[in-house]
Amino acid sequence: MGAGLHIGLIGGIGPAATIVYYQRLCDAMRARGAPLELTVVQADIHALIENNLADRRQEQAEIYARLIDRLAAAGADCAVITSLGGHFCFEETRALSALPLVSAVAPLDTFFAAEGLSRVGLLGTRVVMRTRLYGQLERTQAVALDDEIDRLGQLYQDLAVAGRCDTATRTALIEAGRRMVDEQGAEAIVLAGTDLNLVFDGQDPGYRVIDALDVHVALLADLASGARGLDSLRD
Repeated sequence: MGAGLHIGLIGGIGPAATIVYYQRLCDAMRARGAPLELTVVQADIHALIENNLADRRQEQAEIYARLIDRLAAAGADCAVITSLGGHFCFEETRALSALPLVSAVAPLDTFFAAEGLSRVGLLGTRVVMRTRLYGQLERTQAVALDDEIDRLGQLYQDLAVAGRCDTATRTALIEAGRRMVDEQGAEAIVLAGTDLNLVFDGQDPGYRVIDALDVHVALLADLASGARGLDSLRD
């Protein structure tokens, strides 16, 4: 086992996502019996939403790059975008980043394949659903409710900004997952939006749910504990 890495989180996108990353990383590191070195910087969720909807990748990447400079100055060894929707400009950010970026999307294809899943349904931002996780799933087919992407994406955006979920939103998103299972043959519903823990935590929707955040946190905990190094993430 090598030396653990100092993890740098780009937080604030949205607040609930930042909190759950912190909580689950702390839990994972406690389970490993290892200390956690962590620095969090605050991004602006409203700027991210505007840039995401307008597909202004370079502009958002430049915002991230400035935040990553602060993480590097604080001693972080790698940087993490705590939003799957916020990954829309991942490659543009990586080109500018002073630190290695640890993707939340890249580990998912391997995870789904290891679980023997051939088809999964997606809930998250408009872009995540429309692009089927940015087209990065090669071994597992992703489906979404294409006719309802704008409505579901707006529901997700609103709860991410608010940092809380009302009963009507919870019901609508859980039912959307049910329809992907019943009508499109999804074997599991992927929470491809970090704030969806606000909807599904403590709920039993009657179908399998995979929180993409948990897959990412497990990878980050491996890096933070020294169980894996950044070299293992390279293509």
